[in-house]
Amino acid sequence: MTSDQIPEPLPGSEPVEKNPGRPTKLKWFRRLYDWVLSWAESRYATLALTIHATTESFIFPIPVDPLLMALSLSKPRRALYFAFIASLFSVLGGLVGYAIGLWAYEAIGSRIIAAFHAQETFLTLQTRFNEYTFWAIMAAGLTPLPFKVFTIAAGACSVSMGPFLVGAVVSRSVRFFAVAGLIRIFGPAIKEKIDRYFDLFSVIFIALLIGGFLVLKYARH
Repeated sequence: MTSDQIPEPLPGSEPVEKNPGRPTKLKWFRRLYDWVLSWAESRYATLALTIHATTESFIFPIPVDPLLMALSLSKPRRALYFAFIASLFSVLGGLVGYAIGLWAYEAIGSRIIAAFHAQETFLTLQTRFNEYTFWAIMAAGLTPLPFKVFTIAAGACSVSMGPFLVGAVVSRSVRFFAVAGLIRIFGPAIKEKIDRYFDLFSVIFIALLIGGFLVLKYARH
């Protein structure tokens, strides 16, 4: 039995709890996830998506995709509009992350990195981030890698703004428009497949993209 599994109490006995009053990390994350999804039914859903997409790029732990999928399923004709909102504000949030890394890494950025247990990832990025800014941001924007760690690291490493912005715009747009577009075309039936295979498809897409650029690069010589 894992630490997250709590046995059912016997009739007449007191409930068995571990760390009473302190929900496990998994339960806390699930409650936050459910709270995010609850906004899909609110009249403030678009505002919630805006705030979510912005903050997810520098601090908020829940990915934008679940709320985007819920909104796209509830209003399929507006799916691409929701994808645009998510893409735009995710990039703007990425600029906030960049600013935190550039001007407030010690005070704020380092604490965010530590909260996501991404110190090793940050140290790895420090070595050659300037050389591979575009590809690093593309990978973070499309795959399960924590985008916020990369945006903060980009600022802390003072990487060039051009490749950073291009990578953020392309990766976030591809990801969110793919999710919304698939739901608009196929409806609820595609949701489970997106949940299950999207990360795999993202990794394959990145690999093919890098492979294509390498082929073009060496074909010139």
